[in-house]
Amino acid sequence: MENKHSKSGPMGDPDNQTKSPVSYLAQEYARWRALFQAQPALIRHFIETQARSLADALIQPLSQTRFALPDRVVIDSQAEDEAEIVAPIPPEQQEQLVGGLMERLTRTGLSVALRQRLDELDASPIEGVSISAGLTRFATAVHMVHHLLPSGRSVTYVAAEGEEIPTFPLSTDREIGSAITAKTDAIAEETTDIQEEERGELLVPYVPAARRFYLPQWVAFDDRDRLLVNSLNEAEAYLASMQRFIRILHSAVALAPFMVADDEYQRKRYGILGQLINQGRGLARYQTREIIETIRRRAKANDLNRGLSLSLPYFDDQDLEMRSHEFDVIPAGRVMFIPGLVVLAARKEQVKVDQDTRLSRSTRQHLLDELQMLEVAFDQSRQ
Repeated sequence: MENKHSKSGPMGDPDNQTKSPVSYLAQEYARWRALFQAQPALIRHFIETQARSLADALIQPLSQTRFALPDRVVIDSQAEDEAEIVAPIPPEQQEQLVGGLMERLTRTGLSVALRQRLDELDASPIEGVSISAGLTRFATAVHMVHHLLPSGRSVTYVAAEGEEIPTFPLSTDREIGSAITAKTDAIAEETTDIQEEERGELLVPYVPAARRFYLPQWVAFDDRDRLLVNSLNEAEAYLASMQRFIRILHSAVALAPFMVADDEYQRKRYGILGQLINQGRGLARYQTREIIETIRRRAKANDLNRGLSLSLPYFDDQDLEMRSHEFDVIPAGRVMFIPGLVVLAARKEQVKVDQDTRLSRSTRQHLLDELQMLEVAFDQSRQ
């Protein structure tokens, strides 16, 4: 049978050297989407079932999983004669095992093991095996992005001066939530429209500050860093949920890099990234204010005369994780605490942070702002 399906890639496409990475990934995404849609409904359903199982194994994560290839696949989405474009898959190649003792010994994660296995299948001389591996990769990544993650509101973020990542949501004239509400999350708002005054109160889910974001259910701080939930533990749980959201997006792209060309991926990444950084910084500033109050309380009780070390929280917008900046305010020993020592230590750390190129410029500025909060809080000349 004549091979009508040519692989694209660095070696398979003679014009690939002239393509930009973005256009190449967009072409790869379009190619696999068209090829997946060209499969008969039964084969698509089979591949989607395997994709759901693989996606669940990746996010748990498990150390080992199995999946199967279909018994045949369509290898050309544009051919007219279906009889010539269906390639069988040998029975001995259909059952696949990923992970095992060797991966556990080498501490290789399941996501890495799956990528390696799909790469091996993709390089198979049996065309049906190669194509079915690509279809499994495509379907798994699409399931992770489209179905494992909630869709959010339409939002627009703006970046602060000197920053590259937009993190501040723009307000809309009327930020009304979903019409479906629950007693546990609905709030009452008075209408401002004169023509609607007779309607009384409007029930909407989440407070206005939360409804400005992509996923209001995970907003714990408003634009003044005031806590919108019942406890700090709940706020940290929201942050963890957003971090898990990002990890699933990253896992999908690691498995299938062409997913960056997917519109839903771009919408979800844009929406959650701005919200995560905004809320992470809000959490760090909230905790910084708690540290300031703790220092004041302990100083009033004369409980800081044996030394003081601080672990100042901040949100790293490169790693998308909470980090701590540790430094000494008063060395261990019998030194009487005075507020000026905190001011001096905060100024000294600002110089260090400003020169720390390990952090992104925006993270440095975020941490500098917190150190300035510390300085101002104990600078008696400003009070």
